[in-house]
Amino acid sequence: MLAHLPILQVIVPMMAAPLCLFLTRPRLVWLFALIVSGLAFLISCILLQQVMTSGAIIYELGGWDAPWGIEYRIDQLSAFLLLIISAVSTVVLFAAHTSIQKEIPVDRHTLFYILYLLSLAGMLGIVATGDAFNVFVFLEISSLSAYALIALGKDRRALWAAYQYLIMGTIGATFILIGIGLIYQMTGTLNMNDLSMRLPEVAHTRTVFTAFAFIIVGVCLKLALFPLHLWLPNAYAYAPSIITAFLAATATKVAIYLLIRFTFSVFGLSFSFTTLPLQILFVVLGLSGIFAASTAAIYQKNVKHLFAYSSIAQIGYMIVGFSVSTTTGLMATLLHLFNHALMKSALFLALAAVMYRIGGVQLSQFQGLGRQMPLTMAAIVIGGLSLIGVPLTVGFVSKWYLILAVIENGWWPVAVLILLGSLLAVVYVWRIVETAYFKPPLAGSEAIKEAPLSFLVPIWVLVIANIYFGIDTRLSIQVTQVAAQSLFGVGPP
Repeated sequence: MLAHLPILQVIVPMMAAPLCLFLTRPRLVWLFALIVSGLAFLISCILLQQVMTSGAIIYELGGWDAPWGIEYRIDQLSAFLLLIISAVSTVVLFAAHTSIQKEIPVDRHTLFYILYLLSLAGMLGIVATGDAFNVFVFLEISSLSAYALIALGKDRRALWAAYQYLIMGTIGATFILIGIGLIYQMTGTLNMNDLSMRLPEVAHTRTVFTAFAFIIVGVCLKLALFPLHLWLPNAYAYAPSIITAFLAATATKVAIYLLIRFTFSVFGLSFSFTTLPLQILFVVLGLSGIFAASTAAIYQKNVKHLFAYSSIAQIGYMIVGFSVSTTTGLMATLLHLFNHALMKSALFLALAAVMYRIGGVQLSQFQGLGRQMPLTMAAIVIGGLSLIGVPLTVGFVSKWYLILAVIENGWWPVAVLILLGSLLAVVYVWRIVETAYFKPPLAGSEAIKEAPLSFLVPIWVLVIANIYFGIDTRLSIQVTQVAAQSLFGVGPP
């Protein structure tokens, strides 16, 4: 059974999705989905342990040798992402049954869990597969289910948000498919490991340059890199709260993974950063995203919108680390990828609890919530401190390594800009704190109670993780360091 874990990681949630139809009671469907997600998390833990001790795992489907057959390739990077996706999915699902009661009609609850498991399976498949075309297939599975999940929101604006995401996501996926088609035309293979060996022979042809451009632009659309981010704020703001918590912590992280996988593993570091001016382009776009999105966040009246713009800014930090193109820079990106998943899942899950109790997340509705929902608001404050990068939180760890990477590279002005960007986060986090703790409760809001345990348990699991991994950094730093070194060809494969 252990030998088949790479395929079970994807097959279990994918096969479980249609089985939800046979479960009649909503609570039973929720429990089934939670068990499936927990099983995926357990598999990812075992895979990460195997990869860290024995190196990359190669699983050939149907007994066909690559590149003729499709293979799943689990290395340190993909095992790390599998762990993040499945862990966040499991913790978020714990609160799903309570959250969707007030945000999704009862007759759509089964549909919700089917789509959720399909989206989970798609993201796990993107990370696990070693085949470029399979990346596109799994990308479509996760994206199509995500569009439908966003559209399940009760607010009619959810339909427009889902439509926006559908259009932008389809353009991105089409660009990626065109790029994959062009590199297949030049090499005759779709296996990513095989592509990395064949592409250098034709690297300087126009077709490969075009393919690279299509793939990079397509992936950047998917990861909401400024200025290709327009789909993200409304998608996060109007989706059911539990979906926002799930997608904010996973979807953009998978897109970052694809960017790293294609630039480092498929096209190669030399082609991506030496032949093309990718470094300058990404530094500029990353920093622009930090300042533009953080400034926009300050002026938002809807707190989900506020944290959605914050996500675009945090993607900017990851892109800056990626663009440094050193081991420390890539390590900072991977650390922030992990840490941001912990921050945003905690924050959006806390907002889901607020939505459950008061029916909205407008900033004006937060007046006095610090006294009425003390545990939920404390979670938002700690998550906000982590976003800023305060010591003893995970946000400090990744920003420390990011600043270290840019200083090592001699980019002192960039280090100063990163610090200034963090100060902008102080402003929008303070707006929430000021409203919740220093303004009197709204008239008629005396009956508001603390969130139920089904919310508080997963929220505080994530909040404690934000603090724990900010103090004990052994696991996150060890895994990201090994993953970064292997991509640079320094450590073991």
